[in-house]
Amino acid sequence: MKRRYKKKKEPLWARVANWCITLALAGVMIYGLQCYSDSSLKFVQLSDVHFASNGQNTTFKMTGESPKLLQDAVNQVNEMSGVNFVMFTGDQINTPYEKELEAFMPYAEKLNVPWYITIGNHDRCVGGFLNKKLYLDIVRAHNENFKFEKPYYSFVPQKGYKVIVLDTIPMDRLTSNGEIPKEELTWLDEQLEKSQKDTVLIFMHVPIIEPFPSSGHKLLNAGEVQATIEKYKNPIGVFQGHYHASKITQRGNVLYVSSPALVSYPNAFRVVTVSNTWHKVIFDVKTVETREKTVQKLAKLLVFGSNVYSGDAKDQNGVYEIKK
Repeated sequence: MKRRYKKKKEPLWARVANWCITLALAGVMIYGLQCYSDSSLKFVQLSDVHFASNGQNTTFKMTGESPKLLQDAVNQVNEMSGVNFVMFTGDQINTPYEKELEAFMPYAEKLNVPWYITIGNHDRCVGGFLNKKLYLDIVRAHNENFKFEKPYYSFVPQKGYKVIVLDTIPMDRLTSNGEIPKEELTWLDEQLEKSQKDTVLIFMHVPIIEPFPSSGHKLLNAGEVQATIEKYKNPIGVFQGHYHASKITQRGNVLYVSSPALVSYPNAFRVVTVSNTWHKVIFDVKTVETREKTVQKLAKLLVFGSNVYSGDAKDQNGVYEIKK
């Protein structure tokens, strides 16, 4: 006859401890899944297209070739995989006429991913017909993803990321300098305050940090804007145009990326992949040149100091880490 052994009852404290450990492990697993879900975001920055339907090449801008350059960029983007969106960072057109913006639109509409714009100084007419309101009306009519009423706006491309688009272009005077008014700066501060757990991507035309000095093109209140951004400690990338030059500067948790122009040598654009890991965010910044090599060679011959605009190797391609 088999002897029956009575199973010893587990003490209450042991059961409570086991439950606590189980819950803690489940919490860690859920948190880990949240951290790594949708952890990568990829976007294209196309800057300073200066589209002209009947343009002429100059020593600085290949506006006569701008439709061909834009078509090539659109084709290249459409051949890429995993692109979440495209951002045009100003000067989509070379002269501020409604017909030029309407001529630009069919090219942008061929993109097979969502696309957005910032306003550049060539995009608006002071005292003329193509003001910012009309500009945005035209963009909305051609872009189902663009629902914004103001030239500065924000959206969430996916969980864990926040896109903030700034308007740096004054309307009260004709100038190549930029400025962000007080109302917009307050709005920026509020957006950053609400996004401290996110990786923030800021897009603008006139840069906060210049790739090279130019008193006639700089952001007049750059110090104030920079102070507003840098008081926050979450990972932030700032993507800029206007100078037609490649330059990347990291200041603590903020990465400032000035991008080349499509219309000027090196006739290129940026592809950026942002990876959100457990303890850091990685920005993988790549420069993609036009495949219109004949145009690019001519642009290099015409421009003075081509290396100023192409930048050093570290300004063209690089991997930059920001700790959380």
